Amino acid sequence: MGKDEVAEHGEFSAKDYHDPPPTPFFDADELKKWSFYRAIIAEFVATLLFLYITVLTVIGYKAQSETDDCGGVGILGIAWAFGGMIFVLVYCTAGVSGGHINPAVTFGLFLARKVSLPRAVLYMVAQCLGAICGVGLVKAFQSAYYVKFGGGANTLSLGYSKGTGLAAEIIGTFVLVYTVFSATDPKRNARDSHVPVLAPLPIGFAVFMVHLATIPVTGTGINPARSFGAAVILNDEKAWDDQWIFWVGPFIGAAIAAIYHQFILRAGAIKALGSFRSSARV
Repeated sequence: MGKDEVAEHGEFSAKDYHDPPPTPFFDADELKKWSFYRAIIAEFVATLLFLYITVLTVIGYKAQSETDDCGGVGILGIAWAFGGMIFVLVYCTAGVSGGHINPAVTFGLFLARKVSLPRAVLYMVAQCLGAICGVGLVKAFQSAYYVKFGGGANTLSLGYSKGTGLAAEIIGTFVLVYTVFSATDPKRNARDSHVPVLAPLPIGFAVFMVHLATIPVTGTGINPARSFGAAVILNDEKAWDDQWIFWVGPFIGAAIAAIYHQFILRAGAIKALGSFRSSARV
């Protein structure tokens, strides 16, 4: 391909791409649409399935390894269960709700003006309720093992300080939400339109990698709904004492990821300033 052709293709790509406008802070019209409530239902069901499969995997592993140190799927298998389910569920629900399945992801996208306030709040409520129901099903089906093996609840492991646990949750959630922004970036989709990009794959793989790193520290939260649902059903003092780590950490990590992607990598602040200056000249 010659230089002229490359220039033409580059020029076409630049003209073809436009940044989508920010979502309104409050959009009353969306409250009247069935698609809005369908998305909330999708988030509820997806989070329910996510917690059911993953917590059941955790409890099954602990039950098997009690009598056989080499039994069960191990930490690697648990990480695959979490990452694999996120891949599957984001793939299934991305076209309906965006496939958040995590209040931290929703919070990050809200800060980036990609979802409205009512949608963000109701998504978080649906995710937390779905998580509670998902863990409730696990307890109903595995009542003999559920309490004995900790109910899949997130707690700070022995030997780690609360500061270490909080840092692990912040960094882990940053990795996840940063991946979400990068995988769903409309500019990347426009530029790499000739390459089929499956966004759920890198998101699920990010969850897998973070779990490998932080399961020994906090059991890996990076999802407040996951930690909250398990704590509600188990109702254990230790789980409630450490609960704040699994809300504060993920929300801070999500906020940092949103700021980094939107204002540093995408130069959102510079673009906004340039637009303001252009308007002032007019």
